[in-house]
Amino acid sequence: MSKRCYYEVLEVERTAKDADLKTAFRKLAMKWHPDRNPGDNDSEHRFKEINEAYEVLKDPDRRAAYDRFGHAAFEQGAGGGGGFNPDFGSAFSDLFEGIFGMGGGRGRRDGRERGADLRYNMEISLEEAYAGKTAQVRLPTSVACEACTGTGAKAGSRPKACPHCNGAGRIRHAQGFFTLERTCTGCQGRGQVIDDPCKTCSGSGRVTRERTLSVNIPAGVEDGTRIRLAGEGEAGMRGGPAGDLYIFLSIGAHAFFQRDGADLHCRVPISMVQAALGGDFEAPTIDGGKTRVKVPEGTQSGRRFRLQGKGMPVLRARQVGDMYVQIVVETPQKLTKKQRELLAEFERLSSRETHPESTGFFGKVKDLLSGAG
Repeated sequence: MSKRCYYEVLEVERTAKDADLKTAFRKLAMKWHPDRNPGDNDSEHRFKEINEAYEVLKDPDRRAAYDRFGHAAFEQGAGGGGGFNPDFGSAFSDLFEGIFGMGGGRGRRDGRERGADLRYNMEISLEEAYAGKTAQVRLPTSVACEACTGTGAKAGSRPKACPHCNGAGRIRHAQGFFTLERTCTGCQGRGQVIDDPCKTCSGSGRVTRERTLSVNIPAGVEDGTRIRLAGEGEAGMRGGPAGDLYIFLSIGAHAFFQRDGADLHCRVPISMVQAALGGDFEAPTIDGGKTRVKVPEGTQSGRRFRLQGKGMPVLRARQVGDMYVQIVVETPQKLTKKQRELLAEFERLSSRETHPESTGFFGKVKDLLSGAG
């Protein structure tokens, strides 16, 4: 039976790049793997065929020879010389390392494991976000055991290589025509075992303690800002490197300001008389000071005044936002008899120029209703 073209087997073009070949191989190997098709002789044949094709095409020299001479390049006495015996182990290594995460050379084989990362939620005020601060954080966490210096072994002894895997952390076993690796159950993949564990930490190399850390919160942080403290997380197992500590910031609601990026917004109520006649008032600023806002005559409710440079600093930039003051004209309530009389007199003396917007609006309504009639 004649062999199929290797490019046809992998379902790629002759111009396919190395990455395309690898992707095609992984996809087809997963599809036709004998374990996924038990008892199917055709699947086993296809799997071997796919593996042989990839072994040739992934090697630049072999691929060049194949492109020139075809299958004859690997037959005895033909253009490429000696016969071809595909190295199944190499292709399987590509397959299982990339797809199943079983390739060699990854992870630690000295028993040490990196500690977990920790999260700490911290709420600060808007004023603290404006000025920045140094905060103290107290948290219980795992630290290296002093009794065994983090090794997990009793003082005077040391961990030794696992006798089951000879320190590799994995054990190989044959299954059919190929070899698989699995994590060593004797050492749980660490590659080391402890015969005489430390009594203080029970062999883990770490104990729980409460620590106090100093955290620098820069000016201008926003809600949801994350601060990373490298190496301040949980201590690693058996002397492994510590994880990181992440501080997640939330900013509490403010009684006066609402924040929008670097800008601050606030609403200030003023009397109807002040809005009509004009005047000024003092408004607080986020730095704890005050600023004077001038209200021109005839100011309407909803008008905004921009106070440049009175907002929040921009994180890690020499920029400052603005502060926006929105005027809310307050309608007087619980009037006395005299106040009612004065307002009624004021209304009687008012003209189109006194209330141009309302006069114009109701004039249009009147015209609209007249036309409809």
